[in-house]
Amino acid sequence: MSDKPTVGFIGVGLMGHGMAKNILQGGYPLVIKGNRNRDPVESLKSMGATEVQTPREMAEQCDVIHLCLGNSPQIEAVYHGEDGLLAGARPGLIVVDCSTADPVSTMKLAEALAEKGGTIVDAPLGRTPKEAEEGTLDAMVGADDDSYAKVLPILECWAGNINRVGGTGAGHKMKLLMNLISMSYAALYAEATVLGAKVGIAPQTVQKVIGSSRLGNGFFDTFMSYAVDRNRDAHKFTIANASKDVRYANAMAADAGALTLIASATRQYFSHVEAIGHADDYVPFLADHVARLNGMDLEEEVSKGA
Repeated sequence: MSDKPTVGFIGVGLMGHGMAKNILQGGYPLVIKGNRNRDPVESLKSMGATEVQTPREMAEQCDVIHLCLGNSPQIEAVYHGEDGLLAGARPGLIVVDCSTADPVSTMKLAEALAEKGGTIVDAPLGRTPKEAEEGTLDAMVGADDDSYAKVLPILECWAGNINRVGGTGAGHKMKLLMNLISMSYAALYAEATVLGAKVGIAPQTVQKVIGSSRLGNGFFDTFMSYAVDRNRDAHKFTIANASKDVRYANAMAADAGALTLIASATRQYFSHVEAIGHADDYVPFLADHVARLNGMDLEEEVSKGA
């Protein structure tokens, strides 16, 4: 029998499957709760994970539980109700929330879990499903000293770059800042690439010149891999998720009384594209959309520059 804590995982999707797999490979007993997509569930079960039907069952069995969900309402639903985490929580339970969430909601849930003797560690992610499978994700962590020490060895199973940024709630705040920056970049890259094509600078030239300069970065490379190289799997992060994250960032700014002119413009970009039916498209699709607004087809422009 393992002397390691039993780890639960809710949300074994694009990111969660790789994370959970690496926890298993780290020697931790793993309990998962599946959803409608059975493929990642069956994959993890074949590696030794056990499955439960409710968050309550998981809380009754596990010492540490990971959440990797889409938004705060989904997270709140996992906690509440007769089959929720709070109903089964025992003293000492640590919930590691890897979702991108509303920090206000996070703190309310932390108070509710504290009444049961448990704590929340918010550890939202950076990078892509590829790094999730490889165990090299970024993690920005909000936690008290004791909880952080307990979960750090587990985080090291799936993260290659771990930054503790403060107490509970700080991780989710930092992730909103990160995604606000990246989604603002996405809007800027889309406009600049299309503007270049409009004035006779091929998308490939923008990609090469900016990518090889001090303005180049990993997000630029990923965005342009989709927009210019037409690699549709380069950035599997949807417009709907981006829109949600930027809304949360703007709400955080409003709560803090901070001026956010660029953040507001970025929110409008993603809200618009989501509203006209592209919620399930990936973020770099924004370049195609901006091209269409300019009466252009980005794929044709790429072909011209080949």
